[in-house]
Amino acid sequence: MRSVRVRVLAVLLVLAGVGVAGWQLLPKKENTDRTITVGTTDAVTSLDPAGAYDAGSWALFSNLFQSLLTFEPGGAEPVPDAAKSCAFSGSGLRTYRCTLRDDVAFPSGRRMTAEDVKFSFERVKRINAEVGPASLLSTLGTVDASGQTVTFHLSSPDATFPFKVATGAGSIVDHTRYPKRALRTGTAADGTGPYTLKKYVKDQQAVLAPNSRYEGAVKDLGRPVVLSYYPDSQALQAAWKAKKFDVSARQLPPAMLARLSPSDPKQRVTEAESAETRNLVLNVRASSPLHDARVRQAVASLIDREQLVERTYRGTTEALYGLIPAGITGHSTSFFDAYPKPDAKKARALLTEAGVTLPVRFTYGFAEGRGAAGEEATELKRQLEAGGLFKVTTKGYEWTDFQKRYAEGDLDAWAVGWVADYPDPDTFGAPLVGTGNSMKNGYSSKDVDRLIRETQQDKDRSRTTDSFRRIQESVARDVPLIPLWQRKDYVLSSEDVGGGQYLSDGTGVFRLWRLVWI
Repeated sequence: MRSVRVRVLAVLLVLAGVGVAGWQLLPKKENTDRTITVGTTDAVTSLDPAGAYDAGSWALFSNLFQSLLTFEPGGAEPVPDAAKSCAFSGSGLRTYRCTLRDDVAFPSGRRMTAEDVKFSFERVKRINAEVGPASLLSTLGTVDASGQTVTFHLSSPDATFPFKVATGAGSIVDHTRYPKRALRTGTAADGTGPYTLKKYVKDQQAVLAPNSRYEGAVKDLGRPVVLSYYPDSQALQAAWKAKKFDVSARQLPPAMLARLSPSDPKQRVTEAESAETRNLVLNVRASSPLHDARVRQAVASLIDREQLVERTYRGTTEALYGLIPAGITGHSTSFFDAYPKPDAKKARALLTEAGVTLPVRFTYGFAEGRGAAGEEATELKRQLEAGGLFKVTTKGYEWTDFQKRYAEGDLDAWAVGWVADYPDPDTFGAPLVGTGNSMKNGYSSKDVDRLIRETQQDKDRSRTTDSFRRIQESVARDVPLIPLWQRKDYVLSSEDVGGGQYLSDGTGVFRLWRLVWI
């Protein structure tokens, strides 16, 4: 997902940037078949890779499906997984070719071919699900398949395309088991990942078993795992205290996280400076009261991030003033530069210039059960309504309903967390603010699109800094979204389970197979 700085608070593997150092506690051999249970509030939108673009679904995809490429723990560059090799062909970064391994097989026993890869990528774009990952493949033009060789022809140069191949959007499905033009329904998944799905009950659990057919980058298939899904952070906390699971991945209540101590002998705590962000997304369509950029600038002028993170998140998040989080190439503080402090006088002047009736009324939606989303909505409503300039109606929705509502333009504003897809600043560009972006807020800017294409044309990612900063300046001016905070990532495990740090190492891969009994 991104390059991160990591601070580990227990006797665990230590990660620094994209390097790996330290030691790993050795697993007990007699516990190789003993199930490890992971608790989370992340929901799964769909078991079909063409139908989901969210952290909960992609965490599952990391384990059930293979992509041509993947990331090693803490890695900054993709490495082969279902592929033997991949590389750009010729000059111009427009043709990308991969040769598949010969020994990858689906659960049916049928060998994977380039036709399955072609089918999978074309299917994502063809279905173009409302909350699917098609927007991530915006530079993909056509795909050719011949035997074990697949060739991607890009519509524009894209040095980041290998990163995108390594994400959940690049999950390879069996073309004989998935419909060509519609999402697959039911509770089955036919992938070639390190795990097979033995049982799935929506919003309750996913039972995973090591895949004996797996061939790829993973060397140790790991232990049986059960993912237990909880409706909200309070339910997750209660289940942890009742010892109903062994590892807590996301998201315990902020008040509990703030009290965690690495000295507690009954648990292991990993705290990481992650690149997960949260944005207040604003609907820019003509039908929204936030259509006028000056109204959106007024909203940005009233938000007090420092107060938000202190009151709502108890220091477990940090105020964010740019589209790209701190620690990532291209990070800037464009929103601090444009809106250095809450300024009701400036907000009123902008609204007066826009000629709107005060207070400006708009709807604000959020996903229920996600951390402190409800408390966050209450605090933002308080800040925006304090001077009488806005009247905000807030409402929480079940996760799938929430996604559907904002994708269809039913909300004027909504708060969404963003877990980076891969370790490159591009993951905070096109997917968030490019034309046809995954935020579905109607925003489109020729200038931003041009700058995004400019960054994608350079294989030396260190040379893209200026373009990314200019993108963020445009976003601070247009305000299609407002960065709120950057999360500190926590993984909590019982004293006899190691490997929790691999569930959040900055690469976008949720490595359940690295969990061990110790």
